[in-house]
Amino acid sequence: MTFFQGGLSANTEGGPAPVMRKWLLLVLWIGATVPSLAQAPASAPSPSASDDWRQFRGNPALTGVATGAPPATLKLLWTFQAGDIIESSVAIAGGVVYVGAGNGDLIAVDLASGQQLWKYSTGNLIGESSPAAGPDAVYIGDLDGLVHAVSIRDGRRLWTFKTGAEIKSSPVLVAGLVVIGSYDTNLYALDSRTGRLRWKLETKGQLHATPAVQGDHLFIAGCDEIFRAIRIADGKQAYQIVSGAYTGASPALNGDRAYFGTFNDEVLALDLKGRKILWRYQNPDRKFPFYSSAALAGNRVILGGRDKAVYALDASTGKPLWTFDTRARVDSSPAVAGGRVYVGSHDGRLYVLDVATGEVRWQFDAGAAFSASPAIGGGRVVIGSQDGVLYCFG
Repeated sequence: MTFFQGGLSANTEGGPAPVMRKWLLLVLWIGATVPSLAQAPASAPSPSASDDWRQFRGNPALTGVATGAPPATLKLLWTFQAGDIIESSVAIAGGVVYVGAGNGDLIAVDLASGQQLWKYSTGNLIGESSPAAGPDAVYIGDLDGLVHAVSIRDGRRLWTFKTGAEIKSSPVLVAGLVVIGSYDTNLYALDSRTGRLRWKLETKGQLHATPAVQGDHLFIAGCDEIFRAIRIADGKQAYQIVSGAYTGASPALNGDRAYFGTFNDEVLALDLKGRKILWRYQNPDRKFPFYSSAALAGNRVILGGRDKAVYALDASTGKPLWTFDTRARVDSSPAVAGGRVYVGSHDGRLYVLDVATGEVRWQFDAGAAFSASPAIGGGRVVIGSQDGVLYCFG
C-alpha cells in the first residue's frame, strides 16, 4: 500500500486529508466484504508451473522427484472427505488438487484451503488411475474403460473415449496426446483436445502400468512380461526387452536406464542403449512382489515391497543400500524431495525417511491404509487414504 505514504505524511496535524480518508474507508470496506482477499492464509503457496505435480509420479519420466521441497517438519493443514476409497494418486496444478474417488467422482480441491471447487461424476468406479492435468483439462480413466477429459475451470465434461476393458493405468500428456493403457491389452493415444484416436498399439497382455516418456519414445512394462519402447509420433514399436516377469509397476527413466519392480519378486534395471537387463535384485530372505513404482534419487532406486519394506538400491549395481520395515505391505510409490522420501503404507502411516540412510524423520498415523502415492506441490504433501480422506501436509 505504498501509494498512501505521500498523502499521509503531507497532513500530519489534522490526520489524513479528505481524499485519503475516502481511500482508507474504501480499502477497509473491501477487506470486510471480500473474505477471499482478507482471510487468505499467510502460508498459502503461490501457484507455480515448475512446482506442480501434474501427473502420476510427478513428471513424464516417472521419477517421483519433486522440484520443490516441503518443510522438514510437517503438520496437518487440512483434510477433505472424498466420499469413498482413494486409490488414485493426486495431481497438483495451479494451486488445485485433482483426485479420483472410488465412487467415480473426479474432485477438484483448493490446495490452500482444502475447499471443494467442483466435482465431476464419471458414472462408473475409479480405481488406481490417477489424473493428469493439462492447461485446460484434466484426464482420468475409470473401471468401465472410459477415458474422461474434464474442464479444469468448472468440471464440465469435454469428451470421453471408450476402450474395451477397465482402466487402471494413468494418463500421460505428450505432444498434444493423451496416452493411456487399458486392460483390453491396448495402449491408446488420443487427441487431447477432441478425444479422437490417433493410434493404438496392441500388446499380449493387460496394461496396468503408466507409460514413461523420454525423447521421442514412450516406455511401458506390461503384464505380458515385455518392456516396450514405442514411437510417440505413430505408435510403432521401436524395440522390446523381455523382462520375463508379470509387471504392474510403472518404469522410472534416467538416461539409458529404466527401473521397475515385478510380480516375480524382483527389481530390474534395463540398459536401453544395449537393450538388455542390466541387473536384477531379489531379497534372498523374503520373496514378495514389488507393486510400488520406483523413485530415483541420485544413485538410489527407492520403492516399496509387499514384504512390508521400503528399499533403496544402488542404481548402478542393484545392491541394497538400506531397507526400512513398516507394519504392512507398501504398494504406495515413493515421492522424493529435499533429501527425504515420502511414502505411505497399508499400516496406515505416511513415512518421511532420510534418502541417504532410510532413517525416519517424521511419520503420521492416519488409521487407514495408504495404497495411493503421495504428491508434492506448492510446498505441500497430499495423499488419499482407503477410508476416503484426503490429507494435506505442509
